[in-house]
Amino acid sequence: MASSRLMAEYQQWLTFQHQEQLSREHQGIAQRLTDARATANQVVQAYRSMAEKAATEGACYRTLFLRQGETGKALPCEGWLFVRRVLSEGNTTRVRATLLETFTLEQGNIEVGTQPARKVTLEIFDQIQIDKGMATTVRVDEVGSAGNYHFITLLDAVRGDLRRHLN
Repeated sequence: MASSRLMAEYQQWLTFQHQEQLSREHQGIAQRLTDARATANQVVQAYRSMAEKAATEGACYRTLFLRQGETGKALPCEGWLFVRRVLSEGNTTRVRATLLETFTLEQGNIEVGTQPARKVTLEIFDQIQIDKGMATTVRVDEVGSAGNYHFITLLDAVRGDLRRHLN
């Protein structure tokens, strides 16, 4: 009995460790994007490239995003994003994609295929940060979801074997 409780506590500790690692990673990448002065136009071009590779190769990209919890605290989550298309109208750019979640604090590691894929619409925009001397940073937020925002999709972490899980 004690060993099963010990293993459960160990698994919980591993989940918290992974959550902390994702928090540091999300914060570090967001800061690098700010320091590089990445613009919405540059990010749009990256998402267009992701959509092309998704169409031709079935590419899914690792993504980190913040989710607002019931407590009001936002925690990073992790998943794979399949970018279906990028739509631009006027000054608005939206990305239609499918998200396969692979980690949340509540559920821990989620094996791909154990939960249904979720269609998402993301909006790419430049955000003005007054607290940093009127600096502009790029943001990618989910439209229609009050809880998911600040998506960071990594171009160097790609998989082509997830297409069967997207439906």
